[in-house]
Amino acid sequence: MNARASAGGPKLGDAARSVWGKTDRKGTSPVGWLPLWRHLADTADVAGRLWEHWLSPAVRQRIADELPGGDADARTLAVWTAGVHDIGKATPAFACQAYALAERMRDHGLGYHRDLIRADRKYAPHATAGHLVLADWLQQQHWTDPHSYAVIVGGHHGVPPTDEGLRDVQVRPHLLGDPDWRQVQHELLNWMAERSGAGERLIEWSDAPLSQPVQAALTGLVIVADWIASNEEFFPYILESTDADRLTAGWELLDLPVPWRPAAPPVSVDEMFGARFELPAAAVPRPVQRTVAGLAATMPAPGMMIVEAAMGEGKTEAALAAVEILARRTGASGCYLALPTRATSDAMFNRMLSWLRRLPDAQVGRGDRDVRLAHGKAALNADYDRLRTTSLPSGIAEDDGGTDIGVHVWLAGPKRTLLSSFVVGTIDQLLFAALRGKHLVLRHLGLAGKIVVIDEAHAYDVYMSRFLDRALEWLGAYGVPVIVLSATLPARRRAELMAAYDIGRLGAVPALTWRDRGKPRVDPYAPLRTDLRYPLVTVSTADRGATATSCADSGRGVEVKLRRLADDLPTLVELLRDQLADGGCALVVRNTVARVQETAAALRAALGPDIPVSVAHSRFMAVDRAAKDRWLRDTFGPPGSGSRPHRHVVVASQVAEQSLDIDFDLLVTDLAPVDLVLQRIGRLHRHARGDRPAKLATPTCWISGADWTTEPPHPVAGSRRVYQPATLLRSAAVLLPHLNGTPLRLPCDIAPITQAAYGDAELGPPSWQPAMAEAEAKQRDEITTKELKADGFRLAGVAEAGAPLIGWLSGGVGNADDRAALGHVRDTDAESLEVLLLVRTPDGLVLPPWIDGGGVSVPTSSLPRWPLPRWIARCTLPLPRAMTATDVIDEVIAELERRTDLSAWQDSHWLAGELVLDIDTDGTATVAGFDLHYHPEEGLRVTRANT
Repeated sequence: MNARASAGGPKLGDAARSVWGKTDRKGTSPVGWLPLWRHLADTADVAGRLWEHWLSPAVRQRIADELPGGDADARTLAVWTAGVHDIGKATPAFACQAYALAERMRDHGLGYHRDLIRADRKYAPHATAGHLVLADWLQQQHWTDPHSYAVIVGGHHGVPPTDEGLRDVQVRPHLLGDPDWRQVQHELLNWMAERSGAGERLIEWSDAPLSQPVQAALTGLVIVADWIASNEEFFPYILESTDADRLTAGWELLDLPVPWRPAAPPVSVDEMFGARFELPAAAVPRPVQRTVAGLAATMPAPGMMIVEAAMGEGKTEAALAAVEILARRTGASGCYLALPTRATSDAMFNRMLSWLRRLPDAQVGRGDRDVRLAHGKAALNADYDRLRTTSLPSGIAEDDGGTDIGVHVWLAGPKRTLLSSFVVGTIDQLLFAALRGKHLVLRHLGLAGKIVVIDEAHAYDVYMSRFLDRALEWLGAYGVPVIVLSATLPARRRAELMAAYDIGRLGAVPALTWRDRGKPRVDPYAPLRTDLRYPLVTVSTADRGATATSCADSGRGVEVKLRRLADDLPTLVELLRDQLADGGCALVVRNTVARVQETAAALRAALGPDIPVSVAHSRFMAVDRAAKDRWLRDTFGPPGSGSRPHRHVVVASQVAEQSLDIDFDLLVTDLAPVDLVLQRIGRLHRHARGDRPAKLATPTCWISGADWTTEPPHPVAGSRRVYQPATLLRSAAVLLPHLNGTPLRLPCDIAPITQAAYGDAELGPPSWQPAMAEAEAKQRDEITTKELKADGFRLAGVAEAGAPLIGWLSGGVGNADDRAALGHVRDTDAESLEVLLLVRTPDGLVLPPWIDGGGVSVPTSSLPRWPLPRWIARCTLPLPRAMTATDVIDEVIAELERRTDLSAWQDSHWLAGELVLDIDTDGTATVAGFDLHYHPEEGLRVTRANT
């Protein structure tokens, strides 16, 4: 086109060419600044490459579906919006930030009142100004409502403008400039419209308002293109090179991976599972795996699949098989696997790597597969950290599409958590997609091109579920296939999840009109609330609702005896001494860390060295917690995984119930919600073993943590703080027949027990009803309170087509990746607070001596030299709620800050903002009235001083 130019730049007037876009922050450019036209051209060209070589085909199709010219229009629109994203810099409000450059612009006829602009420029950030400039120009092109397009420019710094923000600029027109400025703005916009090819499409686009998901996806793409084009390493501040040369050099340096395009899977399910997973010899896919694979090939896409099957039935492998099948059908180019905790995420990350090594691409030599582990301590995962510098070779032949697997440095940067192709992380990263936070569009862009798998769906409470439902609504609107996994999902929750997804996929249910009065409204999800079959796989239908398919279990059924156990430690001691007389490994699960520690201490004192006792809970230093999880898997995992002890007792908190493949001969558990009791039972006789002691040949679960002599039973105080008393009582009620002698049959009893516990019918004997009614009334009030609290931070639902994202993030919580955001998607009566645990010696602070690299001196008056900051960061330790409650947290933080001055650490991204808890060589410290003791095998014990 004649608007293109080589080294001389485009055919723009002198005034337009004088507008500055960037200044050289590094001081390495001989020019010292970059013209706006140059940055706009770079960003447009990068957007074109991103569209062609990086963006998921699923996202491209989602955008193309809303434009009259399909994919060609969508690419043009992406390039054009990227090419005009900084048009708000061609205003006095922006230009005056660099006085010398602004004066140069004045010399070319772009005048301004310096003092007036300086006083008011805060009202016109350049993204907001750009929204108005573009909207004005589009109205000149005879658009009646340009805002669903203009808001892409308005939101390119992470937060769309608000109506108030737009009015603040409109009533101060001097911030946008006089007619001379307007002429330059329009000249630049006309130039980019011609350069990108958008000029000849604008009239047709004016009748095609964009949906909110498409607005968000395009905004995210523009942000990515802007960040790349703003990187001086990729696009230096020089004007002598051509557009093509700049793009080629920058793109090659960036070296982004290309989208995964799944090859056609093997024809048979048996061949597929044999090729993708490490299966035992002669093993074949289980019935639920066959059902999932078959439905993934035929279900509506986009759509949701909910897989309910017992623990150990291979749901994860089934989900990964479905990811491959659905990705091929929908154009998705990756997946996000969401887990409840960091520990379960770490374990799943290795399983995903194993799967990826066997996953071919449709084309040979298409580049590396990029992965990401997404949680706050991902850098401390040794396997993930290793992939930052070295690639994992493919496990399939190169001629079958084998590629290397690694972490892409640029995609692993801040605010880019979900932009990598294959991501494993905590559920929080998905919940953030429903939290009003800056740069939310990047999270949406990353999710929009993936298949999303939500594991342990039963593990999320009312508050978190509020965010999950809204995230599902947006995923449905983007057309993202979702796979939900659970062993113990209440039927009511099954229906809620499907309905939330369908609101996004199909739109909100229309309100009743006067013509509908008196007509019963059919609930398409009603069958889901009453279906008690198990295992069960539920998938979306073409319209609202779902179809459920039952399948056989794998024949691994077992009968478990349930027994009451008085909640006193001598009784527990006698039980374990008797049951483990001939050997065996027992798991004791407590609902609070305090009970774990109290129980373990009593058992050690009573059982002596003949029966070793270990603990597992959340209050360990990160490096010790990781070692503890590895030890659990290696010691009590499947047959052949490690050296199983003759006798051992593990006392654990809820960390033992989630996604850990561990197997015990005997289980004692506190009374808990019934789905969690069942999860814990899933760790009992999990694998077939021929060496279990005769006394423990029958799987038996003893339930304590309650006074069983009262009517109804009375849960211990710690359990009532962690779980709703009404939920605990309903759990006891559905377990009552089994506690009275009827064996618990797994998996066939899982569904009826779970659905009854979470249903509406009265449970338990008549003598229980007054107490249960009171507890349930209180629970309903608390649920309402939690829902209202969540809604105060939750993203709005998907609006009708054409509604712009103006005000979308009003009242947001800052960045969607920071600690504040985490606190908003998890409900707690206390803030979370982590500290760095170091040991104080006469010579100063040192790394804890018992860890690898321990004993090394840690300077506080200067920034520690690499790699010491990473070693220090491994020592993070969560403080208990008692120390982070509202009435004490300020005092705790103030005392920790007084104890150790860490101002010299603030330039380290590993250590900035952290607090140090220094313990003496005996592991003790006193902070703000709390006595603390840390031991690498026991974790942190906290008591009130002088109590």
